[in-house]
Amino acid sequence: MQYIAIEGVIGVGKTSLAKTMASCLPSSELMLEIVEENPFLQNFYADRAGNAFQTQIFFLLSRFRQQQRLETALQQKAVVISDYLFAKDLIFAQQNLDTDELAMHQQLFGLMDEKVPQPGLVIYLRAAVETLMGRIAQRDRSFERQMDQTYIESLSNAYESFFSTFQKTYPGVPVLTIDTDSLNLVSNPRDIAQVRNLILANEVVA
Repeated sequence: MQYIAIEGVIGVGKTSLAKTMASCLPSSELMLEIVEENPFLQNFYADRAGNAFQTQIFFLLSRFRQQQRLETALQQKAVVISDYLFAKDLIFAQQNLDTDELAMHQQLFGLMDEKVPQPGLVIYLRAAVETLMGRIAQRDRSFERQMDQTYIESLSNAYESFFSTFQKTYPGVPVLTIDTDSLNLVSNPRDIAQVRNLILANEVVA
């Protein structure tokens, strides 16, 4: 049984890759992050400071509920592929919450994190900010239209910092980093196959 989590900044191609990987592994189950159901999200992008806490807590609880179901899925399927890592919540909380809000969030996260399964492999997708902004514009989600480049730059830096120390926090969880600037993981079969084969060749998955 294997649990693979795919991570990276907004617009990098996490969901596209997760769907691709699940389609080529017949005994797998796909677990996608619930994003658009967050009722605070659109207001958050219009006014981050005023809507950050409720947005973040909704995501934290939603992800935790999904992670609780993961144990059952892992017992029934050979592989579970997710387009997010539970620990990503820390990245967004540190970016968006004030000091008091962050302290409360970290207490809640700490209680939850020890109860969720850790992945056997994390795939970290990277891309330049310009690439990310282009992909975000291309997919044209209504709640992302007010997203500015400064926020994506800050988020990209936060992801780099997070993964630079990830294995100190989660020893034994390997990370496979893939640069996606020159890849099209949505509609280019050659690029998709290249990344898929790279992942399948990784001895953690094989």
